Amino acid sequence: MQVVNSIKIHENCLHFRGDIPCLPHKQFGVHCDGCSFYRPQQKSILIIKLGAIGDVIRTTPLLLKIQQEYPNAAIWWVTHTPEILPNNIHRILKFNAESLLVLQATEFDTIINLDKDPAACALLKLLEAPEKIGFTLKNGKPAPVDARAEHKFLTGIFDDVNQQNIKSYVQEAFEICGWEFKGEDYLLREVQKIDWRIPSGGRPIIGLNTGCGERWISRLWPRESWADLIVKLQKAGYCPILLGGRDEHEFNTNLSKETGAYYAGQFPLQQFISLMNECDVVVSGVTMAMHIAIALKKQLVLFNNIFNPYEFELYGRGEIIQPKNACQCFYSPKCTNPSYQCMDSLGTDQIFDAVSRSVSAVVER
Repeated sequence: MQVVNSIKIHENCLHFRGDIPCLPHKQFGVHCDGCSFYRPQQKSILIIKLGAIGDVIRTTPLLLKIQQEYPNAAIWWVTHTPEILPNNIHRILKFNAESLLVLQATEFDTIINLDKDPAACALLKLLEAPEKIGFTLKNGKPAPVDARAEHKFLTGIFDDVNQQNIKSYVQEAFEICGWEFKGEDYLLREVQKIDWRIPSGGRPIIGLNTGCGERWISRLWPRESWADLIVKLQKAGYCPILLGGRDEHEFNTNLSKETGAYYAGQFPLQQFISLMNECDVVVSGVTMAMHIAIALKKQLVLFNNIFNPYEFELYGRGEIIQPKNACQCFYSPKCTNPSYQCMDSLGTDQIFDAVSRSVSAVVER
């Protein structure tokens, strides 16, 4: 405790900010002296996960374990997408120059970096902490901090090692930190409540996420397949709705006109999550929407071709469907197989049957 102008301050309290009033003071007008909300900080932990939104989401299960192991730890997280993270993190920082100044001037007990991005690795190397976990920078290149991170490091640089892996990303993340994964689930910020007025008529809503970004076009399913699936879903009494962002807007608009499938448009991230939350089942490739669906605890029909299927943890809520013709372009953004496009052999009957099973699972829950 320090005293400023005769006022006692618990600067080590988890609620204390220093730049603005703490929440208990704003809600109840309390001061530090004799405050019943006083929680002495046990430990300070920084998580570095800059990457894609989906990668950030699938790292959030660590929060549950950290809070279990260190209930009075101050948890910080630095990322490119702070808006996706749950509010129970003490400090969420966007990766920028201002945040770097704050981080360099802050003492942490533990820093966890599960991102092999060179900038993330450089940040771990630059910051001071008694314990560093994950990946750092050596000779200007990403490298494992210790033996616990070596397996994940190798799967990222050798395709054959990756293909032999039978651990999910979440399991590997826990093991890098020295913990055993026990089914800890994804976490998200509280979902916005929006009255979408989807014309489902009480029918099961099937969200169809049609894209996968501009880079990974090897994962795209043909337009004709989406249209055929929509017809099958409509005939079976389901309400298919189209999901996507800016890259899929024109595609979804035209597909909606062609098939009559509902398309609400493209939206900012939090609104998009709210729209996905209306779905009973989500059909998607390996995309941000896949991770959002998992975090929302939706039944998921995931089609996968270029990735190791063991990488994905669905928590028993869905299934992975792969093309009948094996993919020959492991982890390649563009298909390089001159013989066939594997996604052409992913049949609509395969996906429809999986959707039907997922709808039944929703009804049984």
